[in-house]
Order: sequence, then structure tokens, then C-alpha cells
Amino acid sequence: MAHGTMLLLLISLTLAVGPAVGFYGGSMTFTPGNRFPDGSVEMHFYYRESSRGPCGSQVNWICESGSCGVLTNTEPMETDSTAQHLWCQSEVHMATNVTNGPFILSSSGCCWEDNVQGVGGWTLHTHVDTSQRSDTRSPNRSPVSAAIPNIRIPQNCFQNFQLLAHDPDDDVVRCRFNDANCTLCHQHTNIHLHKESCTLHTGDSLALGVHVFELILEDYPVSNITVMDHNGVFSVRNAFNDSNPTALSQVPLQFGVEILPPAQGCVPGVNKPSFLTPTPLHGDVHHAAVGQAHEITLQAQIADNSIFDFQVSGPSNMSKTLTSLSNGVMMATLTWIPQETDLFRHVPVCFTAETLHRQSEMRCIIVVVAKARVLSGEAKVICDDNSISIVVSKASMDGIDQDWLQLRDPTCSLTSNQTHIMGTMSLDTCGTTMDDSGDFIVFKNEINSFENPNAVITRRNQVKFGFSCQYPKIASVSNRYVNHKSDYIFTESSFGTFSYSFEVFTDQTFNSQVDPSQYPVQVQLMDEIYMGIEARTALPEVTLFVESCRATPEDNPFSAVFYDIIKDGCVMDETVMPHPSDSTKYDFEIQAFKFTGGFDEVYISCSVILCAKDSPNSRCAQGCLGPAARRRRRDVSQETARHYITQGPLRVARQTHNSAASNDGGFLHMSTSTGVFAGLFVVSIAVVAGMLVYNAKRTRSVDRMHLLSTF
Repeated sequence: MAHGTMLLLLISLTLAVGPAVGFYGGSMTFTPGNRFPDGSVEMHFYYRESSRGPCGSQVNWICESGSCGVLTNTEPMETDSTAQHLWCQSEVHMATNVTNGPFILSSSGCCWEDNVQGVGGWTLHTHVDTSQRSDTRSPNRSPVSAAIPNIRIPQNCFQNFQLLAHDPDDDVVRCRFNDANCTLCHQHTNIHLHKESCTLHTGDSLALGVHVFELILEDYPVSNITVMDHNGVFSVRNAFNDSNPTALSQVPLQFGVEILPPAQGCVPGVNKPSFLTPTPLHGDVHHAAVGQAHEITLQAQIADNSIFDFQVSGPSNMSKTLTSLSNGVMMATLTWIPQETDLFRHVPVCFTAETLHRQSEMRCIIVVVAKARVLSGEAKVICDDNSISIVVSKASMDGIDQDWLQLRDPTCSLTSNQTHIMGTMSLDTCGTTMDDSGDFIVFKNEINSFENPNAVITRRNQVKFGFSCQYPKIASVSNRYVNHKSDYIFTESSFGTFSYSFEVFTDQTFNSQVDPSQYPVQVQLMDEIYMGIEARTALPEVTLFVESCRATPEDNPFSAVFYDIIKDGCVMDETVMPHPSDSTKYDFEIQAFKFTGGFDEVYISCSVILCAKDSPNSRCAQGCLGPAARRRRRDVSQETARHYITQGPLRVARQTHNSAASNDGGFLHMSTSTGVFAGLFVVSIAVVAGMLVYNAKRTRSVDRMHLLSTF
């Protein structure tokens, strides 16, 4: 009888507790609210938690250090889940009024879902500073990220996994493993975290099962700023590129990745779901208004299976509607109505398309909440082979001043006439980005309004709308923009639309360009390379000025590894020979070289400026500036912004040197060990047959060898 009673008791306890709950990770973001007369600031926290089992939060946040105020929180609200409690995610909104900052919130508990590393307990830390920033005149807002509850990747398909890393204050965001306590690191020996893009890479297979990742996101100002606490005390926060950068905040991002048995293939659309247009691209920013429904449309397709759901990580009151379309396409419509408490939030929304055994890539976007919808004018977008043009009707944007509008790259402004605002750009300038939407390659940009950074108030409406051109996924599209660079097209209010071409020529006449199909351009070391830059503009009296040119081993003018060819208008490489031409051209030749360290490709990037001709105060008129030369403010009416143009790659053919006496003309090597170069030493050895005094007039044979050392 006693045994029967005990058995009934155990059954009752099991039913009461329900299915076991396994921790699948969590993420935190925070944003400041009202500032009150007593100096206190209202801080809002949004914590998302993923689990296997019934929805609900296992977390109890406590004040670890500092003055955290009285923390209040809502009940956990389910954001998305699946049947049989396979996975679930919930969100909790917390708030507190704080006078003194900084402070740290933390939480810990047990247990992670069964995992490969045998990790049991988890710890979450959130570092907050309520001091007022000098650049935004507001307390800092945290980086924003999230992850879906259940990430599943076949063992042979885990190569790159990109996370969301957005910052509302436009700070620099970096990700790192949680290494405050080594027992909580859970780092993988064959996983590399690219901190700048928050991307996980692996070249080796991961063991089957759940792998735990505990990351911390930190934000750094792009330039040195000061912060002021409620007592008026200032302190400095160093920029990220400073030798001693200071993180403004820290928030956790934790998630598990379930490694599945190897799949037959990893091809999107065939072996796993592939997103289709109009699904947002990873990192897109949407804009919503308080009290108005905002819709996000997702579409995906797979050939050898069927999609039954979309897994979503979003705000607590977001709804999801599924619709089955033809040809195996599944559509999901996400609908969210922001509330007053969501005002000014930057809300992460992540999603994947799901089949029974496979999952698409995870994409994440940001939804920015405003009091009212931002203005979006009537626009016509023209998609050409290598450029995008946009024409916006002024009548649809009443009261908007074109001088306060800009493209994604602020150095590119717009021009206008009495009825329209216009801009033209090439597919790789003015901040235009290229994304793979699944069935198309999409080139995107946007028009934004901006404010005087020193102004406290504004009387202009906010304007923001994106525009894009999409091209069918055929080989000619991708190849065109990977290798040979087409013309660079810009628009600026004082100079209208203008373009630069940057070409490699076949000889010193600079009349015959190397055909784009021949890129990468094959060269031999010490060959003469003929390059030319030309500006094209409708303005008759302009001058082209090449301010700098640098070589890099990758298609990035800001690469850590570089070699200056022209700097501050001064020629730095002695093999450079300019060929004078008209005022809108700059032709030059340079001897071929390569970077040491196994690099075979070289890209040449130049910063160029157009100036009004014969303007004595323009950058063009200044010419070569030494290190001590005085810099001056740019005159927008006399010169354009500095624009970067790139051409390449130049690929150096591999050569074999059989002996030290090889008379092949020498070589130029550039060290990549530090990316900083000590100098170029020229050694000329003249070999003269006979005695020099009797043969001074004879032709000399010169063997040049260029050696480039490092600091």
C-alpha cells in the first residue's frame, strides 16, 4: 500500500512539473526611456530566452554591481514555439529608474540542453552606463542581436554562420567569446569567431549533437566622446581605433547549434530551403510606427522536400500566418503592431524556413519604431547594366529640402531641379551593397534625411526609403562585378552627376584598354603596367586630382596590408612615371610587383577629387602635401568629396629562379608581416665589360633589385 501511495505521488509530481526544460540560450538588449527632473533615467530591457519544453523564463535577473534601481518585469510572453515542445522562445520586458551608472545585471542557472561539451550551468551579464553621451545627448543604447530558438545544421554544411550585430547609435560592434571565467568559455578549437562581422567559421567537421555558444557583444564609439553622469562629471570613452578603446556596454548572446548527420548536399533550394524575393536580406532595416501594423513577408522554396513552418525570433506580440503557394513555395506573413512602450526601439527579428530535417540559413533584420511613419516619396528607379538612377518627385515629399538628404554613403549627395530630386550611382559606389536574395542578385541603397549634429531640435520631417535593382542570377552578372570594375558614378549637389573610369592599358599610348574578359590581368614581375584614371562630367571647367593610390592584396582599400604608391598627392614609388594629359585624366605607368607571403594578386585603389578649374583654394591647387602641411576645410562649391576607386586584380605569374645569378631583371616584394613598410632601397649594379675609363660611352647593363623591408 505504501509503495502504491509513493508511486501515485511520483506520478503526480511528474505531471505537475511537466516535460523537462532545456536551456537553449538567451539575448538581451536595452534602450533608455524618459529622463526625469531628478536626473534619473528610465531604462528598458528586453530579454529573449529559448528552451526545449514549455515556454517560460528560467531567469531571475539580479543587480550584481552598481545602483540598479528597482527592476520590474512583465510575465514571459511566448514569441514562437512548435508542437511537442521541441523548441520555444519567450520575451520579458523589464524596466528600472536609475540615477547612478554604470551597473551590471546578471543571472545564472541550470541547465543547458544536453550538449557535446557537457556544459551545464549558464551565466548572463549585462553592463549598462546611463551617463549622457556627448555625440547623441542621450544614454548609450546597447548592441542589438538575437537568434532563433533551434538552430540545426548538417555536419557537412557548417562553414559560415553570420549573426546579427546592429547598433542603434551607429557604434562599432564587436563579438567575443565569454572569457571572463574560463569555465564558461566553451570555445571550440576548430571554430573561429570573426569579431568584426560576428561570423562563426569552421573548416573541420563538428561532432554530432548540440554545441553551446556563449558570446558577448560590445559597442565602441567611432570617435572619442565624453560621457556625463547626473552630477555633471565628465569622462572620456576612447574610439575603437584608439590604442585603448573603451566598450560602452556589454550584452549577452547565447545559443545552441544542433549538428545533424551529414546531408546529401548543401545547395540552397535543392537540399535545403532557399529564401525568395521579397524576403528581407540579412541586416535590412525596416521602419514601423506606433499603433500601425507592420508586415514582413517571407518566402522560401525547396525542390526535394516541403516547408512546413518558419521559425521566428521576434517581439512578443508578433503574429505569423502561413500560406502555401504553387511550385512548393511557402509564404509567411509576420504582423506586428508596435505599442507606446516600443517607441524608439530597434527590434531584432530573425527567421529560418523549416522542413522536417533541414533548415534554411538564418536571416535577421531590424525594425525601428517611430512615432509616425517616416516619409517615403514617389520614386522612379532606373536599373542599367552598371548603374542605378533614382528620380524622386518633390510633390510627394512636400517641405523636404534636398540639401538635407543623402545616400547611404554621406559623401554622395543628390542633385535636383524644380520638380525632382535625382541621383545616379554605380553598383559599387555611394554605399550600394550587393546581396544574394536566392533567385536574384540585389543591389541596394537608400535615401535618408540627416540633421545638424549640434542641433537639439529640428523642424524637418524624417525621410528614409530604400531602393534597389535586382538582376537574374546568371553568370554574366556576377562575373561582371567580381573582376573588372565598371565606371564609378557619383552625384553631388554642386557638381551634378559625374563618373570615373579606372583602366589598365596595353601600352604607353593609353589608347587600348585591357578587355574586361581578360581580368585578372596577368603580369610578370618588373613588367611596365599602364593605368589611367579619367573623370567624365558635363561641367566644362574641372580638374582631376589623384590624392592617393595604394596597393592591397585584397579588394579593400582599407586593408591592414598595404603599400603607398601616391600619398597626400606625393608620388611615393620611384618607378611611377606620370604621363601628362588633359585636366580630367591621369595616366601613369608603374613596374609590376607582388606582396610577399604567398599573395599573387594586387589591387590598386586611388582616392580622387574633382575641383573647379583654377580655384586657388581647392585641394587640387595644393598638390603634394608633406607631413607637416596644414589641412583645410573642404569647400563644397569648389571641389567634390574624396571618392575611392579600385581596379584589379593584377595577378603576378609565378616564376622559378634556378640560381642566384639569374638575370631576369629583378623583383619587387612587399612584406605582409606587419602591413607597415620601412622603405624602398634601390641597388643598381652596373656590369661593364672592360675598364670603366675606356668604356664610359658604352651601353651599361643594369640589373635592378628592389628590396622592401619591414619595421
